[in-house]
Amino acid sequence: QSIAGVRYTIRRVSLARRNELVRSVRELSAKSEYLDAGNELKDQIEANFLANEIEALYIRWGLIRLDGLRIDGFEATADLLIDSGPEGLAREIAAAVRRQIGLSEEERKN
Repeated sequence: QSIAGVRYTIRRVSLARRNELVRSVRELSAKSEYLDAGNELKDQIEANFLANEIEALYIRWGLIRLDGLRIDGFEATADLLIDSGPEGLAREIAAAVRRQIGLSEEERKN
């Protein structure tokens, strides 16, 4: 929806793959929340960095195909999208993956 003509396909989830992703996200989420609660600017910056890492993890894990987008002259891939692509599209795809795996906000925190 972010960019006209761009289509993407995300992975269908099995119980085992969902658990794999939850394990990967859980540790980063806990650390991000801890830092986010801090008052220090460096903690807030680190928490923001970890939140972006989690978004990238969702994209790498769930994006199967991306059509209609070239980045720096190359067909877009998950890594190229994360590194150099439009941020709005990357966030849209990460949100679609989160919806597909059915993680509630509380599950993402735990």
